Amino acid sequence: MPGLLIIAHSPLACALKLAATHTYAESAQFIEALDISPNDSLHEIEMQAQKLLTKLQDQDERHEALIMTDVFGATPCNVVQRMADGLTVKVITGCNVPMLWRVMNYLHEPLDLLTARALAGGTQGVMQIGNTRPQNQSTNTSHDQKDRNDQQ
Repeated sequence: MPGLLIIAHSPLACALKLAATHTYAESAQFIEALDISPNDSLHEIEMQAQKLLTKLQDQDERHEALIMTDVFGATPCNVVQRMADGLTVKVITGCNVPMLWRVMNYLHEPLDLLTARALAGGTQGVMQIGNTRPQNQSTNTSHDQKDRNDQQ
């Protein structure tokens, strides 16, 4: 099972990991996060990222891992680009929660398919929604006992 490494500007990486493990607690050992602070040196970031990546790869028989970063061209992305070989380690930028949950749901799949699912989840999760009321919601906003509009 490929590992997942999230590297992003602080505190996003740890927040995304928390969102992932909240929903997919059984997969917590396959995900690591590294928050990048403005004062971190590139050398320090690279060393920490490589240590986490190696830990994840050692858990997978194929030594595969997916790395997600927040912004293309920013420090987290620039650091991990040197770590990815495109075969056993792949990088995706623009990480968001729909992307992350898609990855967590299909973490058992091979890296190529997992990467494709992540990209699909990320783009499909971004949409403009209308201002219509949600389905099955009462339009009556009264909380008066005599109205008895409880939905149970």
